Amino acid sequence: MELRDIEYFIAVAERGHVGRAAESLGLSQPALSKCLRRLEREMDAKLVKRTPKGVELTTVGAAFLSHVRRLRLSLDDIAHEVEDLAKGRAGLLRVGANSVAIDHVLPPVVENLLNTAPKVALKVTVGSNDVLVPALRSGQVELIISGTVASTEHDLAEVHLWDDNYFVYASTRHRLAALKRVTLADVARERWAVAPEAPPTLWLRRIFQDNGFAPPILGLETGSLSLRINTVATTDLLDFLPRRIVARYAPVGLRLAELRIKELAWRRPFVVRYRKDAYLSPAARRFIEILNSTAKNIAEQS
Repeated sequence: MELRDIEYFIAVAERGHVGRAAESLGLSQPALSKCLRRLEREMDAKLVKRTPKGVELTTVGAAFLSHVRRLRLSLDDIAHEVEDLAKGRAGLLRVGANSVAIDHVLPPVVENLLNTAPKVALKVTVGSNDVLVPALRSGQVELIISGTVASTEHDLAEVHLWDDNYFVYASTRHRLAALKRVTLADVARERWAVAPEAPPTLWLRRIFQDNGFAPPILGLETGSLSLRINTVATTDLLDFLPRRIVARYAPVGLRLAELRIKELAWRRPFVVRYRKDAYLSPAARRFIEILNSTAKNIAEQS
């Protein structure tokens, strides 16, 4: 079985048409068909079947495709490692991060890395876990920085950075800010600013539901932390935020009151994750070291 034939098979599978795959590969259609037949002989099984619109994968072909895609990721890892060792440079580092990491921890980490390794190039993808985790698994990014999610991620390794303590926040002018005791029933009647479908938002909805309340009434839905915090500080909306982030914004004149509600106190681990057994470039390892050191400094200052 030749790696070239495997790549040709992937091209056919992804395009669903031998002619279009041949064109993308710079081959003639008969030559590509010959390679497919050779691969099928090696596998002793039919991988594709002809249809009026092109080709479809057989059951064996679909199973084979899932394995060779992982093989291609492994080959990419090998190529990256060999290139780093042969050329003595770190190359491109692709990182995924959520808005908390972007606003709170990445600036000093990026500054440190680029000053100590000026040949490194960084590409940072911003998003939530539902975007970042698939990007990590597909090899689009080498590591991601975000809060953990309640799921089984046995294929991913993680390094703990800190714990975020979430509380309900309101403007200091909000009527609830003057109360000595605030209950879940009190905040269930208020309007909220939340991040769309983010884990804290989903957790908040679940707590409301488990205690017999309707989902939070939305006044603002946005992934922008700065917009939400500014809005909460200047309106009657509430938000569910990590204390660390609120403390970071306090010096710029934003006045927020922390509402202590027993049911809505949440501690969420913040971690950096990467694929288990995947090649981590020297730049990625150095990045994690700087990130871990920076996180410890932030935790001590907090």
